[in-house]
Amino acid sequence: MAQLDTLDLVVLVILLAGTVAYFTKGTYWGVPKDPYAGSYANGNASKAGKSRNILEKMEESAKNCVIFYGSQTGTAEDYAARLAKEGSSRFGLKTMVADLEDYDYDNIDNFPEDKVAMFVLATYGEGEPTDNAVDFYEFITNEDIAFSNGAAVEERPLSNLKFIAFGLGNNTYEHYNSMVRRVNAALIKLGALRIGEPGEGDDGAGTMEEDFLAWKEPMWTELSEKMGLEEREAVYEPVFSVTEREDLDAEADEVYLGEPNKNHLEGKSKGPYNSHNPYIAPIAESREIFTVQDRNCLHMEIDVSGSNLSYQTGDHVAVWPTNAGKEVDRFLNVLGLSSKRSVVISVKGLDSTARVPFPTPTTYDAAIRYHMEICGPVSRQFVSSLAPFAPNEAAKAEMTKLGTDREYFQGKVSSQYLNIAQVLESVDKSDKWTNVPFSIMIEGINKIQPRYYSISSSSLVQKDKISITAVVEEIRVEGAEHVVKGVTTNYLLALKQKQHGDPHPDPHGLTYAITGPRNKYDGIHVPVHVRHSNFKLPSDPSKPIIMVGPGSGVAPFRGFVQERAAQAASGEKVGKTILFFGCRRAGEDFLYKDEWNKYAADLGPSFELVTAFSREHAQKVYVQHRLKEHAKEVNDLIQNQKANFYVCGDAANMAREVNQVLVGLIAEERGIAVEKAEEIVKAMRSSGQYQEDVWS
Repeated sequence: MAQLDTLDLVVLVILLAGTVAYFTKGTYWGVPKDPYAGSYANGNASKAGKSRNILEKMEESAKNCVIFYGSQTGTAEDYAARLAKEGSSRFGLKTMVADLEDYDYDNIDNFPEDKVAMFVLATYGEGEPTDNAVDFYEFITNEDIAFSNGAAVEERPLSNLKFIAFGLGNNTYEHYNSMVRRVNAALIKLGALRIGEPGEGDDGAGTMEEDFLAWKEPMWTELSEKMGLEEREAVYEPVFSVTEREDLDAEADEVYLGEPNKNHLEGKSKGPYNSHNPYIAPIAESREIFTVQDRNCLHMEIDVSGSNLSYQTGDHVAVWPTNAGKEVDRFLNVLGLSSKRSVVISVKGLDSTARVPFPTPTTYDAAIRYHMEICGPVSRQFVSSLAPFAPNEAAKAEMTKLGTDREYFQGKVSSQYLNIAQVLESVDKSDKWTNVPFSIMIEGINKIQPRYYSISSSSLVQKDKISITAVVEEIRVEGAEHVVKGVTTNYLLALKQKQHGDPHPDPHGLTYAITGPRNKYDGIHVPVHVRHSNFKLPSDPSKPIIMVGPGSGVAPFRGFVQERAAQAASGEKVGKTILFFGCRRAGEDFLYKDEWNKYAADLGPSFELVTAFSREHAQKVYVQHRLKEHAKEVNDLIQNQKANFYVCGDAANMAREVNQVLVGLIAEERGIAVEKAEEIVKAMRSSGQYQEDVWS
């Protein structure tokens, strides 16, 4: 064998390294560490590399009750935290809250008989698990599930597990509360013993909070009987310690002023960018598509080039908002913290399982502005918990009444869309609520959540720019002095105004810290990440599609049509593409009016735009009416050409009525019973032929 020289050895080493790289896909060196998965700073969050063994964690921390949550918007997480707090303070349980994605479940067949597990599960989209519950759901519902002791399903491997379940859903969706129903069925099939009835909260009916409150009382009664618990007087026990740091200045390098994690703090943000780690993206373009007296609509182009963020047509983009300065000031003022807004605080969990919801050390202002959902809806339970800290007896009595009287609370708070600072102001505006511990505010107010928007561009046409179409939101409450403003859409409007030369934008009287912490968002940037969706075009462009998208519901369909126009322009065969679009008036809020003509020129006769202008005639006309008028064509495309049918927009009214119209026209055109037509539409949904991207 010939002697290898140095060059031969070098070449062989390079080839070997390349081969390893190819077959491992960079496993050993190419996966960036998620900066959010480790500690925020100074050990305040869960440590990287922590155990995924929930039984080990419960044993180490001496817990006998774990509350798992599957949450998309933060509500399920909030309910889990409230159950943990109540279980501890009222019944002496040793509770912990657990994110479903943080643990493995193949060993829960060894769950101790003297402990209990609670599952608080939101249903997302069309009956899907939330992002953090996907792995758990796929495991627990797997027909070939395997546990550590090797027992088969028919041997009831979870017979030791006592569990409790509450679901969060929306009755305007077909698969209402499917997550809690399916998980409940799976656990029972595996032999687990459920305590109490599975609760179901209904966001669609606006009764989520009251459903939760009504469910938990009998649940606690039954759990107490099963586990021999004794109720005691509930006294506030803080989950977190809040320490004012006289040794730190707000401008110190280690102080978080709104940065989401340590890499952002140190100015070296890196991917992967996701729901824990946003990309600070430049806004390449912004404009108002329409502006009328009570509404305006924004179009924005978000530049994601160089970030490794990718999207597919039909996906969602998440925008991380900040609270308006007016509301931050209100919150600080009512608690008597205005003079302390820049005081540095350290927040630490008083229990090893308590997870601080934002990185510290930080300031009061930064925590409130960037991390706390201070403009969100208020729960009766939270109001009741604040009563002992009222500034005087009259205020205490009023807070107690609000917390215990459902109808009174509805009339004074819920129907007026008051946030927590407004509630405190309305109860007693003359005295500051200085007795309220900041820890109870951190515990009782949700972490501010990203807002998701259907991407209104095609990844085929502009892979590095994500389009957003958003109507700037406001709610005028009858008889109220205030107007409720959308947190994120007004933030985006302020960014648009800044980009167009306004040095001090204040949309609708609101101001925002739009340059971000330490001016890191200067130059018109916004924190974003991408969430992938199942709302997709057919892989074969020759397959017909029917789209129903009134108002801003047209957003994803702009992307769909944009993509098909590009495919047609490149010579591909494109199937029939029908868009049913509705708005108030052609001259007022006709979104992308000029663009549709351009796409029509590219697509030719395969594109058809059907419009419904609801306010132009005495008789209001909506997209569902136009759909019925085109019954023959719609049915033919679905029945004979297997067209995909898409709906985007309002779930409560429009989407439900479109479903009913489709059932009716199929029944009429095919001469079959309505019941049979309903089965056909359900089958379309199950197969993905009927897809929805809807909200309530």
